[in-house]
Amino acid sequence: MVDLDTREWLLTNGLGSFASGTVSDLRTRTYHGWLFAATSPPSGRTLLLSHLEASLELPNRVMALGTNFWGSGQIEPKGYQLLRRFDINPVPKWIWGEDDWQITRLLVMPYGLKGNGQGALGIGEESQTETGQIRGIASSSPLLSHRVLIQYRYEGTDTATLRLRLLVSDRDFHHQQKAIPELQFSQMLGQQQVCLQAMISRSFGTPWQLRWTRGEYQADAVWYWNYGLPEETLRGLGDREDLFSPGYLTVRLNPSDAVTLEARVGFPNELHGSLTEDTFVEAQEAEQERLSQIFGWEGEVVDKGEGVDKGESSTLSPLSPLSTLSPIWKQLLQAADRFIVYRASINGPTVIAGYHWFNDWGRDTLIALPGLALVPQRYDLAKGLLQTFGRYCHAGLIPNAFPDIGGEPFYNSLDAALWWIETLGLYLEATQDWQFLAEQYPIVQQIYKAFIGGTRYNIQVDSTDWLVGWYARGVALTWMDAVVAGEPVTSRRGKPIEINALWYSALCWASRWAEILSEHGTPEDSARFAKQSLRYAKQAQQVKASLQKYWNSRLGYLYDTIEPDDCRNCQIRPNSVIALSLTHCAFTQQQGRQILDLARSQLLTPYGLRTLAPTDSEYIGQYEGNPQQRDRAYHQGTVWCWLIGPFIRAWERFYPQKPLPFDWQPLLNHFLHEGCIGSISEIFDGDEPHKPRGAIAQAWSVAEVIRHIKL
Repeated sequence: MVDLDTREWLLTNGLGSFASGTVSDLRTRTYHGWLFAATSPPSGRTLLLSHLEASLELPNRVMALGTNFWGSGQIEPKGYQLLRRFDINPVPKWIWGEDDWQITRLLVMPYGLKGNGQGALGIGEESQTETGQIRGIASSSPLLSHRVLIQYRYEGTDTATLRLRLLVSDRDFHHQQKAIPELQFSQMLGQQQVCLQAMISRSFGTPWQLRWTRGEYQADAVWYWNYGLPEETLRGLGDREDLFSPGYLTVRLNPSDAVTLEARVGFPNELHGSLTEDTFVEAQEAEQERLSQIFGWEGEVVDKGEGVDKGESSTLSPLSPLSTLSPIWKQLLQAADRFIVYRASINGPTVIAGYHWFNDWGRDTLIALPGLALVPQRYDLAKGLLQTFGRYCHAGLIPNAFPDIGGEPFYNSLDAALWWIETLGLYLEATQDWQFLAEQYPIVQQIYKAFIGGTRYNIQVDSTDWLVGWYARGVALTWMDAVVAGEPVTSRRGKPIEINALWYSALCWASRWAEILSEHGTPEDSARFAKQSLRYAKQAQQVKASLQKYWNSRLGYLYDTIEPDDCRNCQIRPNSVIALSLTHCAFTQQQGRQILDLARSQLLTPYGLRTLAPTDSEYIGQYEGNPQQRDRAYHQGTVWCWLIGPFIRAWERFYPQKPLPFDWQPLLNHFLHEGCIGSISEIFDGDEPHKPRGAIAQAWSVAEVIRHIKL
């Protein structure tokens, strides 16, 4: 596949639904398809429409436009050889052609949240109900729609016939479909539409429909067996897929004619309105208007250039007025918006950690929130996210994941509660919203009391040094959370450095907030808050002194963990840099500079920080292989892009007059031209050339770039 362009594209709809594929139109992953519908937003993602297999018939010849990789290793047909151009902005566009003909295909996935729910995601009217729902969420559920629009436009010298064969599925987005006798698909043909629904063992799948503006549909049920998924082969996962075709559409096209199709979840409904050739343009304009409302920009979201092979030369500055931002900066904001979704089980906003396979995660959301919401001044969104996570605080812990409707949140994170406090502080500094502080302050106290008194997983502050530790076996509670065969790969049981740096910062925040509340309260409340402020400040000083236990004078670095037996882990990891980057820092200028100098030489790459120094015997430089092999490499040298943010914040603190030793251009090139075009990967290999790995679009990767990039 050396001549195939397997860079990826991604469309989302604000509900967890997505469409994705490659530039060459080859499906290489289980997660490639045109309509993955989040049936229980943002979860329950189900592949319904894989794609349309297209061929163009002209007098005396037929051109197959599709490209398929089969389990045998064969590529057939080879439509990529006719592909002349691909654009990503403003929507994915393919142009196939020869001297006497050209056909263009465009895809758009309309935003799926309508009505009151828009306020929850930072746009539209806000509301406050008597039931204690968060600001920006109305009492009634919003209207939700999951759909994708496809448009083909023909240019040529002769009349042509476009044949579009439907390839469909009804399977969870993590798995592959197999043609088994029990799996059947019903289809009900109407006026320029067909309604489809899977049936298996007397259970019904998700109903959906395909509509079109012109053409004749012919039912012709057939299975296509043994599609190959080469990326899944490399990942050691299921790599074969069978797709069902209920029939095909035949469209007669004169030069300049177009046909528009819509795949939509649900049965036919008159409220959907008629489908016309203008529907596609209207969907693009609606998305432009939505983004304009959020970010305050005018005109196009991005310029319509000559394709992804030509970059933009622009000045990026988070400090510029939003209405005058450069095209590339707008693309970054648009990339950030793809992660903001509506969760039905909490009737509110959340953040997808990454596409294709992640759901929403508490730690990731809170780390990404400044870049996703505070820098773009989406303060209502930031407030809604903080309030939602705070509302679910239990036993002093913030959920690391929300369940679907009827389930319980997952509290398997030690640091999410501390990141919640740190991010709340950033929000309050940006907005001076002291009323919100008063509302959330009891949650701060709840976290403090739980850590002092002890909570789940034997999490507790050590009364001898005031440092936070955890002592439960078989779990991984920090962001280095890979577990293989029931054992954490990066065992950090005890007192991890960044946890205690967060704890110190949390105590400093609590002292400051108690002081503010004392200034705004009644005389009785003022006295109480003043005492609390002094207590928090005193304890913060005790923690600051104890943090010197982490100083490794031999290395000029911080120990990564103080283990339960009081041994020090001296591996060079980026957690020391995180400790330097928080709002309140306990380390001296000399210590900070020594830490950064070593991190620069051992951990810094053009795409972020390594998770372990290459000189370490446990270092793994490539993230590849089966799931167990990849999990073992996840935090053992793999580069994480989001860590560039902490490095920059720490550098600007300890080297304020010294240029940042980081060239943004490789990461910017990755954003514009590599991996998932228009987004940033989760991780990269520790070894050069630092191949992008993991999720193709990661929220905190994009967020930290937004937070700091300036050219």
